Amino acid sequence: MLKILCVVALALTTISSAYAAPEPKDPKKQTSWGLYLTATEAFELKQAKGADVLFVDVREPIEIMFTGFTDIVDINIPYLLVNPAKWNAKKPVLAMEPNPEFAASVKMALSARGLDQSAPVILMCRSGGTRGAPSANALQGLGLKQVYVVVDGFEGSVSKEDPNGPWRRVNGWKNAGLPWGYKLDPKKIHLRSFE
Repeated sequence: MLKILCVVALALTTISSAYAAPEPKDPKKQTSWGLYLTATEAFELKQAKGADVLFVDVREPIEIMFTGFTDIVDINIPYLLVNPAKWNAKKPVLAMEPNPEFAASVKMALSARGLDQSAPVILMCRSGGTRGAPSANALQGLGLKQVYVVVDGFEGSVSKEDPNGPWRRVNGWKNAGLPWGYKLDPKKIHLRSFE
């Protein structure tokens, strides 16, 4: 019996270590769970565990419309929402503000799929930068056990050596050759009222 338990423990350790990108050096990209995946590892984990994993795209739906989406994702719950009535004071773009329903929506998505707090949750933003870890940290207090951040995001990192400009051609979901396209699934994309 002890031998069987040791084999099972070893198998579980092998599975969890198979999906383990290094912790980002930047503290702003770190989470209290300390669980990180590359886009390829996220794809592999979702393929291996299927419906037992909740895969959330945390990007704004308007962004997804222009940059693409993957049906491997279970649901789009934006961490930040565009405020079309406000300008960003630091950048020449519209303001983005925290989605007040983000954590509650993740909790509802788990429940709707029959998953509990022990189920793995994967969060993916554009590049793994400004929304990955903050979206994970927004889930503190829900009692979740496994919250993973995709460190290279959907579009990946900027290539500084590209002679054509600063394109996102390094790592990420799209650059890894994983399935994606511009066709959006209305059942998965976050919709909100502008009343």
